[in-house]
Amino acid sequence: MAARPIVIHSLEQARLAASVAAELGVPVTLASGPGAGAYAGPAWFGEIIVAVRQEQPRAAIAAVLDCADAAGPALAALRWAKTAQPSSFSLCFTGEETAAARSLAEMAAALGVGFLRALPAGLDLRRERDPAAACRDWLRSVAAAP
Repeated sequence: MAARPIVIHSLEQARLAASVAAELGVPVTLASGPGAGAYAGPAWFGEIIVAVRQEQPRAAIAAVLDCADAAGPALAALRWAKTAQPSSFSLCFTGEETAAARSLAEMAAALGVGFLRALPAGLDLRRERDPAAACRDWLRSVAAAP
């Protein structure tokens, strides 16, 4: 059963998405907003993921931090991943394919961190009037899949 990405912008939204996923018994991927690694920082996102995983131990939670084309925050995210050793953590870096991007990908692989070149499409909770209902609808399609 594949996880469906939900774009979160706060601890409250992450808690909601994880709670609904646990309730439905489906995996969820909590993705940061576009470029959040650069404007909010890897530590902010990392602490949200750690907190939600502790609060919802039954939920299968993967995480994706989008650093857009900012190599510095991407490197900081890898340093965080090395010390926190999070499971199911991926980094999204959309910068040009350069030696720096290849180095980031190699470092991610060495740490067991996923490396994405595009943020997965998902439900963005910032755009929803009723985030709880939107999460349920979005994640039910996973639960209903054979």
